[in-house]
Order: sequence, then C-alpha cells, then structure tokens
Amino acid sequence: MKKVAFLFPGQGSQYVGMGKSLCENHVAAREVFDEASDALGFDIKNLCFEGSMEELTKTENTQPAILTASVAAFRVYMKELGVEPLYLAGHSLGEFSALACAEGIKFHDAVKIVRNRGRFMQEAVPQGLGAMAAVSGVDREVIESTCRQYSDMNRMVVVSNYNSSEQIVISGHTAAVNEAGEKLKQLGARVVPLKVSAPFHSPLMQPAADRLKEELLKYSYNSMKWDVIANSSALPYKNHESIVDSLTQQIVSPVRWAESMKYLEAMGVELAVELGPQTVLKNLMKKNVPAIEVLSYDKEEDVKALAGKLSREAGKKADIENARLLLITRCLAVAVCTKNSNWDNEVYKKGVIEPYNRIRNMRDELENSAVEPTEEQMHEALEMLKSVFETKRTPIEEQRERFSQIFDETGLEILFESFHKVKFD
Repeated sequence: MKKVAFLFPGQGSQYVGMGKSLCENHVAAREVFDEASDALGFDIKNLCFEGSMEELTKTENTQPAILTASVAAFRVYMKELGVEPLYLAGHSLGEFSALACAEGIKFHDAVKIVRNRGRFMQEAVPQGLGAMAAVSGVDREVIESTCRQYSDMNRMVVVSNYNSSEQIVISGHTAAVNEAGEKLKQLGARVVPLKVSAPFHSPLMQPAADRLKEELLKYSYNSMKWDVIANSSALPYKNHESIVDSLTQQIVSPVRWAESMKYLEAMGVELAVELGPQTVLKNLMKKNVPAIEVLSYDKEEDVKALAGKLSREAGKKADIENARLLLITRCLAVAVCTKNSNWDNEVYKKGVIEPYNRIRNMRDELENSAVEPTEEQMHEALEMLKSVFETKRTPIEEQRERFSQIFDETGLEILFESFHKVKFD
C-alpha cells in the first residue's frame, strides 16, 4: 500500500455549494453538517449550500464552514475507502480540521472554537490598518530582507506564509506592506495584494492569539490517532498537551507549508488526499513536492481515481510484509516526534541517536531490497522506541498509548504480547 497523507485547506478555499453533493449522497456527511449546526446554533448547511458568497466569506462564517466541509469529506472517505493516513496536515485553519479528524479535538468543540477564532482575528486589527500580499519571482531571502528593511518600531511587515518556493505571502501594516511590495517589484518580483480583512499570521494578530488561548483553555483535548503536522514548526505535534500553545502560536507565526510538505516527502509519503473544498493544496504540492501525487475529494474524477488506487479491502487486508515494514516506519516516526526531557548529550546519543540511526538504516535496506522484515527486526525497532522513550523520560502512560497505536495500525499486536507484558506489567 502507498503511504498516504491527508491535507486540509484553509481560508480562501470556500465556495457556495461546498459539501452539498456529499450531503446529497452520503449520510455520514449529513450527520457532520447536522452536528455542526447543533454546535453553532444556526443552519450551516444553508450557509454553505444556499448562502451568498459575501456572507460565506465573512471570517467568522468561513472558518466553521470550511472545517465542517472538510470533516464531512474525511468521514465519507473513511467510510468509502478506509485507507488510513500516516500523517495529517492542514493549512492555517486546516490545522483545526486535521486535529479534529485525528481526534485531538472533538468536532463539535472545534466548530465553536474556529467561529470564535474568526471573530477574534477580524477584531484584532481595525479595518484598513493591515494588509497582505502574495509575492513570487524572487528568492525568500530577498523577501525576508525587504520585510526587515521596511519594519521599525512603529510599523511592521513580515512573511506570513511560506506556501512554496514560488509563492510567499507578506503581512503587516498596510503602508509597510505596500512599500515593501513596491521595492520587491523593483527587484523583479510579482506582487499581488490579497483581498483579506486582516494581516493574518503576523505579530499584529497578538490580541487575537491572546483571546484564542483563553477560548482554547475552556476545552479538553485527546491523544491523536495519527500524527498531525503543526504549521508553526513543520513537524508533528509532540502530544495533545501541546495543542493549545501550538494553535495560539500559529496565529502570529508564519505558516510553514512548504517545509511541512518536505517533511512528508522525507517520511516516504507517496499519495496525499485533499479533504475539503477546491484544490488549492493539490496545486501547491506540484510546486513543493511533485513526486507526491495529490487527489482532491472535492473533484468527482479524483474520487474515482482514488477508488482505483485504494480500496477498503486493501486498507483492511494489507499484506503482512507491508504491515511489518509499517511497524518499523511508525516506530521511527514516533521516536522523532516524542518530546525530550533529557538534556544529557552523552546519554541522549546512546539512548536515542545511535539506536534510531541503526533502525533507520535497517528500514532503508529492507525497502531497497524489497525483503520482508523478520520478527527479530521488528522487535529491534520496538526496543529502539522503548530506549527512546526511556531516554527522553516519556511518561509510562504515553508510552503505552503510543505502542498501542502502532499495534492497532499494523494489526501485529498478537506477535508481541510478550513485549507488552515484559515492558509494562
């Protein structure tokens, strides 16, 4: 089976009618829209299917609408195809969609949070004070240097989105954005002002970040079923305890989308499914990592193509060779994204770096030679992860949870019952 990632679009992908076809053809989608309507206190189906574009584009409406359409697409995909991802990644607002689908945030909580998030972002900066612009045609270092040149104690312009090597967005005070844009044009750049209501992903959004954190602290969060890439770091979340801080930081930090896609490439992802309205992320992938094929669940022809590549039977009955290799790959991935609480460099080298490199090399050799991993090799991978946990001082409950996730994903727990008993009983 191909290694799959799910991608979730952000604000700007909305259109009147999004999700309508899914709801007409799938009970699972209708249930998602009904749940969102109950949580929000108004009919979100009417807003998405029949409302005006002007109303749908209001930030406080756009965010829960796109989230709902994305989760509906995810639920239908899982019911129809059922092939699970290795990673989930969402662009800005899409990070909430990814977290909801990975079960880190309850969906009915997520729609309420993002509606308020939209309102906080809209109210953070007075109308006309801030602006954004897309820049292409010059290197990122030139853009970053120009932003610094036109920022001072009284105004600022910063990079807000690293969407691809060919598209970077700047954000900040209107005058600073305009002057930086003119300078970049002189340097050969193409600069396109964006029709947005606020300077998103810039320090000017700090009031929104403060209010969002207060809102986020009202809810509870859960361990994630799959790894979710954080926008601000371009790396997987360490654990669910970092959700509040990461989503708060995201509002004032640049979206590192290009780096996130490079991470997926490095982890061996071959196919991505865009779950949500339009094909923005599909198009960006062609610029970031052309080797990763992206199919959109919002396009009928792509859905048919997906059905040809993936099937429920293939997802449920992956052959034992793939399951065995997946176990080793997941051990490596979990080792990377586990939080470290041990700063003794010598101990860290022996307990983390050396065993990780040994298993990574073993995995690469197995892939290159197309040889099925033995039980002994899988056991070595599990022992490596246990060494990483112990060295990083990972709590025992988190260790149990991570191992259980790995065994659930691979279906190989029966081969390692003794491992569980020896390590945790």
